[in-house]
Amino acid sequence: MLDTQGKHVKSAARELVDNLPDDATWDDVTYRIYVCQCIDAGIRDADAGKVVEVDEVRQRLEYSRGD
Repeated sequence: MLDTQGKHVKSAARELVDNLPDDATWDDVTYRIYVCQCIDAGIRDADAGKVVEVDEVRQRLEYSRGD
């Protein structure tokens, strides 16, 4: 997995592209960028304390199932 925390976007993007197979498509590139953005956002949220405990998630999911 590409670690983009603390890296400049340009160097992280180069590493991402360098690690793609030679037959990669534009969809492959954009998908991997999207995944990296999501992971980085999740790490920032966790670092900022914007998290929900597992028990609360389970409780919310149980309510959403309507059981």
